Amino acid sequence: MLHLIPTPIGNLEDISMRSLRLLSSCQVIFCEDTRVTKKLINLLTIRYDLKTNIQKYISLHSHNEKYVLSEIDMSIFDDDVAYMSDAGMPCISDPGSYLIEFCRTNNIEYDVLPGANALTLAYASSGFCQSRFLFYGFLPHKGDDRESELEKAMFSGFVTILYESPHRLLKLIEQICNIDENREIFLIKEATKIYQKTYKNTAKEIFNELQNQTIKGEWVVVLNSDTKSEGSVTLDDIASLDIPKKQKAKLLSKITGKSTKDCYNELI
Repeated sequence: MLHLIPTPIGNLEDISMRSLRLLSSCQVIFCEDTRVTKKLINLLTIRYDLKTNIQKYISLHSHNEKYVLSEIDMSIFDDDVAYMSDAGMPCISDPGSYLIEFCRTNNIEYDVLPGANALTLAYASSGFCQSRFLFYGFLPHKGDDRESELEKAMFSGFVTILYESPHRLLKLIEQICNIDENREIFLIKEATKIYQKTYKNTAKEIFNELQNQTIKGEWVVVLNSDTKSEGSVTLDDIASLDIPKKQKAKLLSKITGKSTKDCYNELI
């Protein structure tokens, strides 16, 4: 049987007793990065006197999972085996989904354990009062695709959660400011770690504050919903936005299905 085991996103104490029990029984561990998983197992062994009998670590990540599973000896799943991504819940901006589909296709029993997850922690910490939210994960790194996806995230009608790396964070906040500098946002860096810190303010105020700080660690960005809309965004909502016509045209194109050029021509 396969067990997908969440790993701590920072604080080692967030590992569950259930996870420790299963790790003590598994002889094979599939892992996103064998080096990271071996280090974690070693730390757990020291902290919790974990007794393991792991015979094999198998690298399984987004670039090799199809090949590895096509060559796997299916009898390996007759005993307890585990999959662990580097940090947090497998399948949430981490590998694991293809492995689950492989199990379902081949009638392999599997179980996903609950555990630490940065997106739900950030949403709960934000204090934004909506019962629904959207999770975007990482935006495209650059280009028109990044700009387009950010616009859709900002005008989704819901609280929206993004992941971002430290070297792109300031650029992201600047892009948010270019669209709506008064949008309220919440940021958390190094979640559950010793240097965890949170920020909540308008995009403009946070951008000004972060320019004078050293940007390190992993970040989660929570965008409050557009206060002008409730639920879905209408054409009138977009038309009334104080943003450049080019950006309006892109948003209108997404909603209407018309070309960006036609939408732009209608605006002028």
